[in-house]
Amino acid sequence: MRKAAARRSKILEILDEFNKVNVTDLSEKFQVSEVTIRNDLDKLEKNKLLVRAHGGAFKTNNLALAVSEKKSINRDLKRLIGKMAVDLIQENDSIILDSGTTTFEIASNLGKFNEITVISNALDIVNNLAQFDNLKVYMPGGYLKEFSMSLVGPMAERNLKQLFCNKLFLGVDSIRSNVGFFTHHMEEAYLNQIMIDIAEEVIVVADSTKFKKTGLAFIQNFEKVDKLITDDGIDEADLLMLKKNNVEVLIARTSE
Repeated sequence: MRKAAARRSKILEILDEFNKVNVTDLSEKFQVSEVTIRNDLDKLEKNKLLVRAHGGAFKTNNLALAVSEKKSINRDLKRLIGKMAVDLIQENDSIILDSGTTTFEIASNLGKFNEITVISNALDIVNNLAQFDNLKVYMPGGYLKEFSMSLVGPMAERNLKQLFCNKLFLGVDSIRSNVGFFTHHMEEAYLNQIMIDIAEEVIVVADSTKFKKTGLAFIQNFEKVDKLITDDGIDEADLLMLKKNNVEVLIARTSE
């Protein structure tokens, strides 16, 4: 089962890069039968992650991956970014960890602190934080959006508006040059906007592939973002664009 999940995640990664995949090519690449690959593609299509075609599949216009699928994509880059983000946190800070696979990696590295307060709307992140005895963890409530394992809705929005934090670590699905940051879901975008409003400092955590992806729901422009942590795969044009918009860029080096 784990092999199938890992293979499907890799198929989505290939699809995201090349926009289409071929059954025969995938069969040779993964050393499995074409029947197995067709079953993989059928399963992914049922989850609305691709569009099947004769001999293969095509990428959907807005590829929104379930959190379980996203965790396997660019995992090493997300871990590097997560570790760099933790270096920005100080003792006694209050932080928000938005739902996302990169913010999940931040949560995995919070055990070294004696006391910090963490606010998160993500069930998988809160469950991950339960391993640490030294954290104060708050959830805003809301209804469960299973696709992203996050709590959203009026209750979450109302409760977040009553809070304040030192730092927000925001995960995004897409970054559009000179426009701003996007996610795939309207409810999450609005909740992200509230998080930005109650944060003293806003830090976006996103690997460099997010500059090449699309998202439906607008979160925020560059004006309210203080820092962005990414990897050294970022294009020079995107780097210059961020600096032009007064966003401090921190780069997690894969070569180190």
